[in-house]
Amino acid sequence: AQRLIRDGSIRRGWIGVGGQNVRLARRQVLHHGLESEGGVGVLAVEPDGPASRAGIREGDVIVRFDGRRIEGIDDLHRLLPEEAVGRPAPLEALRRDGKIALEVVPERAPR
Repeated sequence: AQRLIRDGSIRRGWIGVGGQNVRLARRQVLHHGLESEGGVGVLAVEPDGPASRAGIREGDVIVRFDGRRIEGIDDLHRLLPEEAVGRPAPLEALRRDGKIALEVVPERAPR
């Protein structure tokens, strides 16, 4: 609230994905040693956005970001405050039958 009053707006970090909450199969959770049965299914990747440059693809399921588990889209949004902008963050995702590790550098969210 203080930042909104002081600056007139709140700026957020952005990685350039459109996603939805997904439930993972129990076998996937066990096979990959995941901490939860949820994640963010990537439906769209903004061309030349941070996620695209990092190698994230449509169909990936984001399960960790910046060392924290991701159970849904709200978790990912919480981990993208203005302070995350420009700071490389590790990201883990499921792709087909494997787990991948990437690094993404969030940018300021477009207005």
